[in-house]
Amino acid sequence: MQDLDRRRDLVEQRLVEVLDAVEPPVLADRSSDVVLAGGKRVRPTLVMLVCELLGGESDDALDYAAGVELVHNASLVVDDIIDESELRRGSPSAWAATGHGPALITSDGLLGEALALFADDPRAMETITESVVDLGAGEATELMASPSDEAAYLELARRKTGALFRAAAELGAIAVDASPETTDAAGTYAERVGVAFQIRDDVLDATGDRSLLGKPAGQDADLDRPSVLEVTDLSAAEATDRAREERDRALAALDSIDAADPAALEYLRDLASFAVERER
Repeated sequence: MQDLDRRRDLVEQRLVEVLDAVEPPVLADRSSDVVLAGGKRVRPTLVMLVCELLGGESDDALDYAAGVELVHNASLVVDDIIDESELRRGSPSAWAATGHGPALITSDGLLGEALALFADDPRAMETITESVVDLGAGEATELMASPSDEAAYLELARRKTGALFRAAAELGAIAVDASPETTDAAGTYAERVGVAFQIRDDVLDATGDRSLLGKPAGQDADLDRPSVLEVTDLSAAEATDRAREERDRALAALDSIDAADPAALEYLRDLASFAVERER
């Protein structure tokens, strides 16, 4: 646990450095309010763990880790506007605090700062831009072409959540110049974890404790959003079983990688379980 805290601290410090340099200062302040308000930092931790798994050091992938977190937070600002959610991590969401216009500008600013962190490597830039395209396609599908069966829902989850998880893992591999085969295996692991994470998110939205979630529960049903429970008619327990199946696929991909760091391997195994068993 202390090692994970160390990684989060590294990410937090790098995020502060990046956000402090944002211009104009009012945008820096609003960006910091969004990004530094908390969060599990799952995606940046994933970047660093994969880097370490393949023989690198956390610092080798720190900019990529911070960049992935900025992309994630930029998307959350837009999500909250679409959902009309006034809470994020137990505090007022960006649009609730500042209005729609300033919130959208903050989201754009975060995305721009993120892309600057990937500019040193064409492979990194390609990886993150592909994930942003997938993320946008997922959001569009959710709003305008709602899935009607389990296969369509899983594709939505892959784009909406799995794509940025995949990018995070692939960026960790790119940071140590891993082979294409290893990079793809790490991406497959993370994408499956991301899908499991999204399924669990849907279950928690329907059954979770609002005080633990730090955001309103029951929004998927209220907004007629495509939840796994609505699209498939699975029970919460059955949906969680589906998430466990995704976890198992993730672990199979992870096992195909020649790990250089057993500790990082164990943390990645734990992350796959966390995606399914978490309560917030």
